[in-house]
Amino acid sequence: MTETTTNKSTKKSSSVRHTRAIQRDRSKRPLAAPPDEQISQRLTEIVHPATLAQVAHYHELGLRERVLNLPVMVALVLSMIWRQVAGVNELVRLLCAEGLLWAAPQRISQQAVSERLRTLPAELFLRLLLTILPQLQERWQARQRPLPPEIAWAQRHYRQVLIHDGSTLDALLRKVGLLREADAQPLAGRMTALLDLTSRLPRQVWYEEDAQANDQRFWPQLLAALAAGSLVIFDLGYTNFMVFAQLAAAQVTWLTRAKSNLAYEVERHLQRTAAVHESLVWIGQGAERQLVRLISVLYQGTWYRYLTNELDTERLPAPYAVALYWQRWRIEDAYAIVKRLLGLAYFWVGAQNGVVLQLWATWLLYAILVDLTDAVAEALNRPFAAISLEMVYRSLYFFTQAYHRGEATDPVAYLAQNADWLGILKRKRPRPPSSLTLLDLTNASDP
Repeated sequence: MTETTTNKSTKKSSSVRHTRAIQRDRSKRPLAAPPDEQISQRLTEIVHPATLAQVAHYHELGLRERVLNLPVMVALVLSMIWRQVAGVNELVRLLCAEGLLWAAPQRISQQAVSERLRTLPAELFLRLLLTILPQLQERWQARQRPLPPEIAWAQRHYRQVLIHDGSTLDALLRKVGLLREADAQPLAGRMTALLDLTSRLPRQVWYEEDAQANDQRFWPQLLAALAAGSLVIFDLGYTNFMVFAQLAAAQVTWLTRAKSNLAYEVERHLQRTAAVHESLVWIGQGAERQLVRLISVLYQGTWYRYLTNELDTERLPAPYAVALYWQRWRIEDAYAIVKRLLGLAYFWVGAQNGVVLQLWATWLLYAILVDLTDAVAEALNRPFAAISLEMVYRSLYFFTQAYHRGEATDPVAYLAQNADWLGILKRKRPRPPSSLTLLDLTNASDP
């Protein structure tokens, strides 16, 4: 057997094991209990009016009114994700037996639902997401709860504080749809999100069918989404001197890590202590040549370097710059929630449209979960970061049981009152030594 054949066989075997692991994980998850009236009402209050507002556009697309119309399909898709329904067959049985959210009980075939998932324009779910996000942002603004000091400071100094990164979606199951005859399991594509660091709500989410797409491909959409006076934080994979200049011209402050092989020319030093170095440096060549600020911090024997176009150390002091960059990890937390907790690592259909439809619906439910978690944080008067989104989601089962026993009526009050034994409050991590004054602004564990 040749080396090439061996490699293909190994990859195929690994792919099959991955598929079976996903299926086992999915089959082990118990079906969530039917949501009580309060949870259903919360989802209906936020989503249903926005869904009805999209019906006119639904007709403009030439789509016929039918049993599986837009409101019904939104109810089915959101229920499938929220309740962790294992597949379309099970979804159809639930619709027949119980009804789902605002969709009344009715008999419909599995084939009809699968076909609708493949053909209903996914853009309808994207429009729904973008309609609801500003409403949730307003709800966040109306609440009162403590904020981490660096985020509270940044909120006072910038119009928006945004974090950005991309993530590859998991492999499609080969047995689904047109993929049955494929030799390998293709990845489902790549998503990239722009999150509000203060509220943890997405501002924009983009999708690229090519799973191997370079992160740089998303810069045009990002530039169009950023408003003057904003601060945007991103990883060093997005380093692009031309874009840096465009951001500065748009009056957007940016902050990122410096690459290890960064070439620069020192203009002048601003600060040089045992643990912190700050300098104004020139980067780029020709039209891309620009003056930026290089911040270097010594942490546990390693120097970490950051770049920003904010040259004024008073407008963005080094401690806040470092602490805010450490908060960039919150976008990785968001990806973990949508992929692992809300099931975006498992796709129901092989058609591209179904993948994208599920993507927008999952981010919509993520935003609603963030909104619920933030309400719990307000009730406890604790920072949002002290509350576990995962345990809020998992604890809704216990609220449902208490509700049906007549022991609880308000999910926020119930979760707040039982936060300790439900595990909703995160365990406190050890704080770093007080001598590391830069780290006193953040509870992050890694620069």
